[in-house]
Amino acid sequence: MGRLEGKVAMITGGAAGIGEAIAELFAKEGAKVVITTRKKVAEGTALAESIKKEGGEATFIQLDVSQEDRWKEVINEVIKKYGKLNILVNNAGISLGKTIEETTLDEWDSVMGTNSSGAFLGTKYAIEAMKNNGEPCSIINISSVAVYVGDPDFAAYNVSKGAVRVLSKTAALHCGEAGYTIRVNSVYPGYIHTPMVDQEAKDKGLTTEQFMAKYVKFHPIGHVGEPNDIAYAALYLASDESKFVTGAELVVDGGWSAK
Repeated sequence: MGRLEGKVAMITGGAAGIGEAIAELFAKEGAKVVITTRKKVAEGTALAESIKKEGGEATFIQLDVSQEDRWKEVINEVIKKYGKLNILVNNAGISLGKTIEETTLDEWDSVMGTNSSGAFLGTKYAIEAMKNNGEPCSIINISSVAVYVGDPDFAAYNVSKGAVRVLSKTAALHCGEAGYTIRVNSVYPGYIHTPMVDQEAKDKGLTTEQFMAKYVKFHPIGHVGEPNDIAYAALYLASDESKFVTGAELVVDGGWSAK
């Protein structure tokens, strides 16, 4: 307990799945948590209230990560309420279970707008908010094992997460060379059982069990992951325990990319 004591953390896509697990864990470790999401307003509000009831500090703010002006407004709200921002987890993302031939340009742009541009905008404006606060800060971008192994059924999603990978390295080098006390790292989950995966299964006319059966075989560890598997990885990168880690890729994929 207390690994994030005194820190202010913002988690995008924080109302369900991986984001929810991160928000709950960060709050338990002492962070003041800002939960954002675009659509799941009721869920995000309820999560913030639940964290407060457990003795933590949390706020919910609605945010479409693809909208630049809204990013500026939300970060200003965070600074106004808490006085600073120490941690940003760019977790918000959408999936699209289509091959490159099936994907339309509008669908491609939608996935890129949330997954790639959302991470870019978050990283950009978080750096602006963090660079002069004089405290250790951390930006954590959630990518995907798909950038290592590919998947023909998720063309736009795979490419969008590849952009997040290089963005993280580029931003880490920039912050280091500028002398900012900001580290930037990325996390690469394998298949994690979340509501997004349930929706992917539904979109393909499969039950979650059928869909998971297809992908579990890719994980040498013998099962798919849980949201907390990613939350604990994010906790390490958010904490000062990882003070010598920047521009790194933390793979949490059950061994998939080791094949």
